[in-house]
Amino acid sequence: MALSADFGPISAPLPTNYEYFTSGGIKHGLNASQSFFTLNDKLIQIYSGAMHYFRVPRPYWRDRLKKIRAAGLNTVETYVPWNLHEPDSGHYDFGGGGSEFEDFLHLEEFLTTAKEEDLFVILRTGPYICSEYNFGGFPSWLLKESPMGFRTSEKNYMSFVARYFNILLTLLAVFQFTKGGPVIAFQVENEYGNQESGSEFQPDKAYLEQLHQLFINNSIVELLVTSDSPLSHQDKGTLPGIFLQTANFGGSVNEQLDKLEELQPGKPLMVMEYWDGWFDFWGSNHSTKSVYDTRRFLEQILARNASFNAYMFMGGTNFAFNSGASLSNTLFDNSGFEPITTSYDYDAPLNESGGYTEKYYVFKELVTAANPVQTLLPDQPEYIPPVAYDSIKIDKVITMESMLDNIHSLYISTSLYPMEKLDEINNDSGQSNGYIIYKKENITLPENSTLTIEGNVCDHVMVLINGELIAPKKLDSLSDLDGFGFYRLKNSTLQLKNKALTEATLTLIVENMGRMNGGKYDQYNQTFKGLWQGNVLINNKALSVWMIYPMELRKQWVNDLTGWTNFTKALEGPTMYSAVLNISDPIRDTFVDTRGWGKGMVFVNGFALGRYAAIGPQKSIYLPAPFLTKGVNLINIFEHFYAPADGLIKFNDTLLLEEVH
Repeated sequence: MALSADFGPISAPLPTNYEYFTSGGIKHGLNASQSFFTLNDKLIQIYSGAMHYFRVPRPYWRDRLKKIRAAGLNTVETYVPWNLHEPDSGHYDFGGGGSEFEDFLHLEEFLTTAKEEDLFVILRTGPYICSEYNFGGFPSWLLKESPMGFRTSEKNYMSFVARYFNILLTLLAVFQFTKGGPVIAFQVENEYGNQESGSEFQPDKAYLEQLHQLFINNSIVELLVTSDSPLSHQDKGTLPGIFLQTANFGGSVNEQLDKLEELQPGKPLMVMEYWDGWFDFWGSNHSTKSVYDTRRFLEQILARNASFNAYMFMGGTNFAFNSGASLSNTLFDNSGFEPITTSYDYDAPLNESGGYTEKYYVFKELVTAANPVQTLLPDQPEYIPPVAYDSIKIDKVITMESMLDNIHSLYISTSLYPMEKLDEINNDSGQSNGYIIYKKENITLPENSTLTIEGNVCDHVMVLINGELIAPKKLDSLSDLDGFGFYRLKNSTLQLKNKALTEATLTLIVENMGRMNGGKYDQYNQTFKGLWQGNVLINNKALSVWMIYPMELRKQWVNDLTGWTNFTKALEGPTMYSAVLNISDPIRDTFVDTRGWGKGMVFVNGFALGRYAAIGPQKSIYLPAPFLTKGVNLINIFEHFYAPADGLIKFNDTLLLEEVH
C-alpha cells in the first residue's frame, strides 16, 4: 500500500461508472443469460430513474441527469415518442426539424449528455409508449389511413412502423454500449400483455416477432426487453426466450417478483416501472404515494437483488397539447374520457421544477447501501427554486370572431367530420392538436329553438350565436362535466335564444383535450376529435353545409395574430388575452397562477405552455426560465369562459394543487 508524506494510506480514487465497466475494452453488452445481470462481463445491478427528454426543457437536461446520478443511480430511462419525431407523415424531427416541439427532440444530444453525466440508458422506443402521453405516442395521422391495425401485424400499420423504425433505429444504433455509447437495453413495445377489461384484443405474437426483426435488421445488438405486470398479464406480452420480461408495479413486490421468477426461471429480476408516485386527471384529486410506502417497497425490491427503474424519478410537464387521456367505454362512447393534467410532477423524487423531495433522499440512501459496485458520484447540484413574478396587467384582447379572421384554411363540407380527416393541411396529415370550429351562417332560429348534438362531443364544445357564448359558461365543479358541452353527455340538447332570430350565425368551437394514451384495443381507430358521431340539429332538423376551420394555435400563428384591441374589461366567452412580462437578469422559473380563470390554454412568447381548468386539481402551470427572455415576454391566455375581474395575470413560486369538488 502506498503511503502519504505523513505515513497515512493513500486511497485510490473511485472510478466513474464508465471507467469501471469499460476498463480493459468493451467486449460484451448487458447480459441476462443467468440469474444476474453482467455488463461487459462485470456484475451490475441496474438502478435506473425515468426522465423523459420531451417533458423537460433541453437546457435543463444536464442538471436533471446530474441529479439522477448524484442519487447513486447508474442508469436513466426514457420513452421515445413517435408522434413528436414524425409529426407529419414522412417528415421527421430529431431536433431543429421545424416542428413546434423541435427544441425538445435532440435525442442524440440527450444520449450524449447522459453518457457525459456517467449514466447508462434504457430506451423504450415503442412504437406504442402509453406514458400518459397524447395518443400513447402514436401520431394522429395514422387515423387517416385505412385499414389501421394498431399494435398488430396488420400490413398497413406495420408499413408505417417499419418506415419510422428504419429511421429511428439507424440513428440509435451508434449509441449502443457495445459501440461505445450509453444504451444498454431497448424495450420492445410497452405493456403489450395488458388487456383492458371487455376488450377483444389478444396479443399478436407475429407483431412482436416483426418488431424483433426490425431491431435486428437495423443492427441493434443490445438486450431487448418487454414490460408487463407479471401477476395480471403473465407472459402474454413477450416472446419467451427472445425478450427478457420485466415487471411493472407499484406494490405487491414479492408476489410480482415471485411470478416473474416463475415465468422466467434462472433470469435476473428487473422492475421496469416501480411506481413511486402517480399522475393526475382533470376533475380528480391530486395523487400521491407516501414516502413510507416508497421506502418500504424499494427495500423489498432491493432485498430480492432485483434491478429497477423508478417511474418516474423526474416527471416533468405535458407541455403544449401533449397530455393524454384514459378512455374506458365502448365504441362511439366518450363518456368515460378522463383527460390528464398539464403537470406530470408524478409526486416523484425530483419535482416538476427539478427540486429535491424526501423521496430523492430515500433512493439515495437505499441505493448507496445496496450497490455492490462503488463508483464516483457527483456532488448534488444546487436547486434554484422558482420565483413569483409581480402580477401583470392585461393590455390587449382579441375576440373569437377576430381570431377566425386569422385562420386561412377553410373547408366547406356538407357534413361534419373530425380534425384528423382534414385534407391539404400539415403535408396532408390532418389536424392533430388544438380546436376545430364548425360555423353555419344565415340560420333562422324560431323563438326557444333547441340545438341537438348527436353522439358524444370529443371533447368539449362551446356554442356561440352571433358571437355570444350560449353554453357552457363554466367548468368549476364535477357536476358541470355532466352538463351540456362536455364529453360525458351523449345526444346533448341546448335551448338557444328566447327570441326569434333570422340570418343568425352558429359557431361550434370544439377542443381536443388529448387522445387516449391507453384503453381498449378496439378504441384506437375511434379516437377522432371534433364532432363526428352524428348530426347537429336545430329543432330536430339536421344542418348541412358547414364552414370548418382548424385552429391549431401554433407559435407563429399566435405571435402573428391581428385584430387586437385595448383591454377595458374581462369578456364572457372564448377570448385571447395578452400581457407583457418584463424581466431583468436573472431569469428564473415561475408558475402561472390560473386561479380566477375558467378553462383554456396559456402561451409564452407564442409557445403553448399547457392547459388549465378551474375544476382542478392543478391551479398553476410551470413556466421554465428557458422559455423566457431578458426584457419583453408576451403572456397570452386563450380563455373559454371568463377572466379575472381585476384584469391581472399572476404568478406563483410553486405548483398549486386544490381539492376537487
